[in-house]
Amino acid sequence: MLYRKLGKTNEEVSILGFGCMRFPVIDNNPAKINEKEAIKQIRYGIDNGINYIDTAHPYHGGMSEPLVGKALKDGYRERVKLATKLPSWLINSREDMDKYLNEQLEKLQTDYIDFYLIHALNKEYWESLKKYNVFDFLDKALADGRIKYAGFSFHDDLDLFKEIVDSYHWSFCQIQYNFMDENYQAGREGLEYAAKEGLGVVIMEPLRGGSLVKNIPKDVKAIWNKAKNKRTPADWALKFIWNHPEVDVVLSGMNEIQQIEENIKSAKEAYPNSLTEKEIALIDEVKEIYKSRIKVNCTNCKYCMPCPFGVDIPVNFELLNDAFIYGDVKASKKIYNIAVEDNKKASNCKKCGVCEKACPQHIQIRKMLKEVVIAFEK
Repeated sequence: MLYRKLGKTNEEVSILGFGCMRFPVIDNNPAKINEKEAIKQIRYGIDNGINYIDTAHPYHGGMSEPLVGKALKDGYRERVKLATKLPSWLINSREDMDKYLNEQLEKLQTDYIDFYLIHALNKEYWESLKKYNVFDFLDKALADGRIKYAGFSFHDDLDLFKEIVDSYHWSFCQIQYNFMDENYQAGREGLEYAAKEGLGVVIMEPLRGGSLVKNIPKDVKAIWNKAKNKRTPADWALKFIWNHPEVDVVLSGMNEIQQIEENIKSAKEAYPNSLTEKEIALIDEVKEIYKSRIKVNCTNCKYCMPCPFGVDIPVNFELLNDAFIYGDVKASKKIYNIAVEDNKKASNCKKCGVCEKACPQHIQIRKMLKEVVIAFEK
């Protein structure tokens, strides 16, 4: 296992972190974790060099933190850096912050959290947390030792990311990043900005929820097979991220011993700037093939917004594109029906055409929203 120093904390962390949100479950119920198997997997990872364990309040219907607490008994807690997160969406007062942190300490059966994140920051949560004085909460939790380092995870645009980085003496941040998402949310520019400011950087969604390793198209396989050094699609995706010297930890939601073994093997030889120019060119080729499958040429500029009838046009198109880029309509349909609020779904389109007049890409938005309905609602 290779290790890197997490930003200005100087803490040595394994470049592969264990993401505790995709454990094996019983009866397809996310809240019914197969405890024996999950504990075995976490401990196997730790025994083989993983020392960064990442969980959060909502994972597995609230059962991830208690499971991790059990897994870290018998001396394992002392061998790892433990990360969990304040549930931003549940905070309605300054007191709520202490309440959730104290509950998390109990669930995790520990006196302190090494790396504590404000979870899933976007503009709405950010404004709310500032109103309830999140900085005072973090200052006091750091001072009394309940947390060692303060950070945040992020899901919004680049400008907000920079604003948050500049707002507090954060030690680290967590962003979504992979070879298909270099310009998505914080993206590469945000990654480099945070590192320049001395923040450690933790990466989530390195395999884009599995999209980069499942149902690999034949033309993509053909490109990977051209490489002198043969790698699995997962190895390519992980090595791409570890190639960035600004990255400290890459989280993987592993749920099979074989996955853990494969990822640990990748993490033993992933040095910064170690990919050759030819290998980077191959990754770019693969990226172009995936992009050629894009259904709607939407750049997420949001000129079409707000829709008079509440439709979140960019989100609808993003999910439609994902379904066709990665050949997994079922996965995108599931996200659409769980994560997109009913009033923001494509079926609310009244065909008024206001959006099309504003679209710089001249997309036939009304027609394509109908495609979304056909793909995800029929």
